[in-house]
Amino acid sequence: MDKISGLTISEHNNSKRIINIDLENEIIDKLIFPFNKFDLTALELKPFTRFTIAKSLDDLTNNKLSKLMNSIIRDRSTGCFVIGPKNITAKINDKFLVKLSTAIAHLIGTPNHDSMAGKYYARFVVKHEDKSDSYLRKAYKNMDLHTDGTYVKEVTDWLLMSKIDEQNAEGGETAMLHLDDWEHCDDLYNDPVGKQNFVWGSPKSKNVDYKVEHPVFSSDENGKPNISYIDQFPEPKNMEQGNFLQRLSDALEESKNKTITKLPVGSSIIANNYFWLHGRKPFKENEELSRELLRIRGSFFIN
Repeated sequence: MDKISGLTISEHNNSKRIINIDLENEIIDKLIFPFNKFDLTALELKPFTRFTIAKSLDDLTNNKLSKLMNSIIRDRSTGCFVIGPKNITAKINDKFLVKLSTAIAHLIGTPNHDSMAGKYYARFVVKHEDKSDSYLRKAYKNMDLHTDGTYVKEVTDWLLMSKIDEQNAEGGETAMLHLDDWEHCDDLYNDPVGKQNFVWGSPKSKNVDYKVEHPVFSSDENGKPNISYIDQFPEPKNMEQGNFLQRLSDALEESKNKTITKLPVGSSIIANNYFWLHGRKPFKENEELSRELLRIRGSFFIN
């Protein structure tokens, strides 16, 4: 891999498809000043400020970081990277991490409006008790493998998830699966039912008041399979679709080729949303459990 000053680049311990990008202290220190120019309200209300801090980050690597990230995320053989500070210091708080996540996302593409949060990103906490209508916050349930954006009209090319904070958490590891590593992919992809239109809705907490229709499987420009799927939101029209979804769910969850990883606090995982599925293992029960995550998802720049 090419060396870039201020970055440590390596293969992930658990998968050659995932690349680690560690930001050295010198990069973090030089971000403090440009990041302090804008508070979170400015970033939320003035979209151009997000590109300003993204440029500040990229300029510190002579514009090599954006090229590296885009080459990884668009490459079918990889399509995923983990990026974050090499060392967590007192300078790195939750506001800094929101800004860093924003900068990273805006070097890849344009974020979608997140209806759940009402802005370009969502922050949410997973705790011991939960009364929500989604698996997202249910700490002790397995969050099955899925892709994002299944129930919205916006194009969702990529997903960024950052771990802002974590307390008293045991378990809750991130599960990832690349379609090309999934041992049941050919069987399900070649089933004609997977190419039918499915209706996709969402629970009230998502704040999306419409439904969309699209297949589970499609093909990329090279004829390789892409997937758009989450277990909670499809509304099967008949027995054929219902049984297909059950087979699909079982085949994903029983896969032996998942990559299980524990994302460090302060780090972000960014994945191509067409051929990477993601999920979360259950936490071990603890009344003091708390994990705060940030999510940004969007489309690639069209140059």
